[in-house]
Amino acid sequence: MAETDKDDIISIIEDGKEELEIPDTLPLMPVRDVVIFTDMLLPLFVGREKSIQAIEDAAEKDGILFISTQKDPGIENPKASEIYRVGTVSRVLKMLKLPDGRVKAFVQGLAKAKIKKYIGRRHYYKVKIELIKEEAIENVDLETEALMRNVREYSEKILALRGELTGDVGTILDSVDNPGKLADLVASNLKLKLEESQDVLETIDPMERLKRVNDLLSHEVELSAVQARIQSEVKDEISKTQRDYYLREQVRAIYKELGEHDEKTREIEDYRKKITKAKMSKLADKEASKQLKRLEQMHPDSAESSVIRTYLDWLIEMPWSKSTKDVINIKKAKEVLDQDHYGLKKIKDRILEYLSVRKLNPDMKGPILCFVGPPGVGKTSLGQAISSSLKRKFVRISLGGMRDEAEIRGHRRTYIGALPGRILQGLKQCGSNNPVFMMDEIDKLGADFRGDPSSALLEALDPEQNSEFSDHYFNLPFDLSKVMFILTANYTDTIPSALLDRMEVITLSGYSSEEKIKIANRYLIPRQIKENGLKSHFLSISEGALEKIITEYTAESGLRNLERELGSICRKTARKIAEGEKGKFNIKRNNLHKYLGISKYQPEMDKENSQVGLSTGLAWTQNGGEVMYVEAAVIGGKGDLIITGQLGDIMQESARAAMSYSRANCDILGIKDKTFQSSDIHIHVPAGAIPKDGPSAGIAIAVALISILTGKKVRSDMAMTGEISLRGRVLPIGGLKEKALGALRGGITKIIIPAKNKKDLAEIPVNIKRRIKFIPVEKMDEVIDLAIEV
Repeated sequence: MAETDKDDIISIIEDGKEELEIPDTLPLMPVRDVVIFTDMLLPLFVGREKSIQAIEDAAEKDGILFISTQKDPGIENPKASEIYRVGTVSRVLKMLKLPDGRVKAFVQGLAKAKIKKYIGRRHYYKVKIELIKEEAIENVDLETEALMRNVREYSEKILALRGELTGDVGTILDSVDNPGKLADLVASNLKLKLEESQDVLETIDPMERLKRVNDLLSHEVELSAVQARIQSEVKDEISKTQRDYYLREQVRAIYKELGEHDEKTREIEDYRKKITKAKMSKLADKEASKQLKRLEQMHPDSAESSVIRTYLDWLIEMPWSKSTKDVINIKKAKEVLDQDHYGLKKIKDRILEYLSVRKLNPDMKGPILCFVGPPGVGKTSLGQAISSSLKRKFVRISLGGMRDEAEIRGHRRTYIGALPGRILQGLKQCGSNNPVFMMDEIDKLGADFRGDPSSALLEALDPEQNSEFSDHYFNLPFDLSKVMFILTANYTDTIPSALLDRMEVITLSGYSSEEKIKIANRYLIPRQIKENGLKSHFLSISEGALEKIITEYTAESGLRNLERELGSICRKTARKIAEGEKGKFNIKRNNLHKYLGISKYQPEMDKENSQVGLSTGLAWTQNGGEVMYVEAAVIGGKGDLIITGQLGDIMQESARAAMSYSRANCDILGIKDKTFQSSDIHIHVPAGAIPKDGPSAGIAIAVALISILTGKKVRSDMAMTGEISLRGRVLPIGGLKEKALGALRGGITKIIIPAKNKKDLAEIPVNIKRRIKFIPVEKMDEVIDLAIEV
């Protein structure tokens, strides 16, 4: 970059008695948070490399450079378009290099100028400038004098409100008789926004500039007055608080002299004793002592003190070291389980195994069991029986519909009304750290913007992690490894795989009619007789009546509706007795309708006759096994496949696979190929309001389809379950026991099953296998031979 020649000098200005030559080409130094006015003196800390080079080059010559403010203070290396064009020609009076590499420079504003163009950008900006000349005001008129006096008074008032007014300030303001210089002096000392200061600098006319400063001063006076009022109120409040604190300390000293304790001291001592008695973990004890110390130093009526009290109460009441002693008697436990639950051998064996291991190894971690089965099969009551057999406390929470992660982990104490999660709340309520903790409806957890509760449960239900479970409210580890968690679900499809992996799943399939009759006689009827105020000799229900209730008044895997119907009989009997009728009331099959009305279900009405295009499938739902009918019809069209009945994606794929199998084997099956081209095929699964899905209806759809295309009837006494492949293989399915129970309720005597499911027959009770014939098949050809009448 070329040095400035004498010919480049554009002005000579007087600075006191000194005359300065200002070149028209100067180094440019952009500054961030300040606007420099003429005659303004201020220190600058220069840290950017380009700015340091610019100020050093200026100092080596005549000390003059051009300073302008950048529009965005956050930009490290501003472009030419990001720097205001109007700035101030300034002189470096003193410069000092600091140890950290920065430069401290003391600069003075000399004159306003405007950038005409940028002529150098390599190491730093070098600009060609044009001085901005102001019109001199020779005679100050009355209006100008009034405006100047107003500006002086406003300035003094602001300084007085801030407590910064001195006699020297008034003298300095009075000594300035130039309107433009007065405006610059006041503007440079006001705490203005960057844009407002730049606007004042760019206002050329002195009177206009003075008016602009006057407006800004007026706003600042109002602002400073409000600020002073707020500070005064705060000061008064602080003084009152200090006075109250001083008086309380005096009262405390008086109580101490008398050998007594004031209320706050008693409260602190009470907390200290409770903390010691709670026998917390080391971390919890340390945190409790810390919070107690904070409470001791606080005003007793402050908002935060109530938060700390609540926190300390929770810490103290948590069962850190309180546990119930297990009474492990295997024979007694078996009696307790058998007393309240009929059957369920596999589940009872698993519970007795746990108790046996617990007896041999008292330090074993609690298992995470998950009971899966339809409603009403006894999942929750089984948990209560486990608690009773162990002599442990029992806690139950429902997870159904829970969507907020804080329900599990708790809220942080920064929120108003914060509480621990439901797990630690349950432990506090039962007062033990080793209860049987039942979580119902794990399959119905939700998730939304507040978090995913199932993810929060991962830590609580992992035996390797839950010894240091951290709740957001306590923010301390709590040992859950002694807790025996039992979860319940209707089905596992909606349980996240990571959560399911941490649990031992035990399936409760449901009950057969014979089992329900025995359960009703042993448990349900005596319970309903007692609850309705009857005596056992008032009422008797025959087995025939029970069987009719089970088959024609209920259609479920569990026992809830059966117990409701029994309760209805007991209530009607109680009313008759209350009205004065005497004698024993015998409920039999032929008079049952007098108590329960007409039959609600007729399971065999659809199977009276074999029909064309109607097959019987089996479904496994959250309510257990159910009979599902598949209908097919051929209508005129263009070969489309119509699927109705709210079938899910999997069942729709099964229908397409059955269609493809039928078309591929039309010659063998005796179907005319033209039928597929000139007709539409409609597949429908009744109960269209109920969504259906699953991978076990393939062969039932195929049989209905082949039946309607060949005109041959499907046997009505036979149900089938299994998936179909395009090659005609019958693929295995799940839930065979549940489906068998559903078939039994529906009056089915024969079931076609995949050959690979033969191993599952070992899980099916003998009494069911006596009443239902299971026919294993490998190929679709076998299914057609068995299910379709010749």
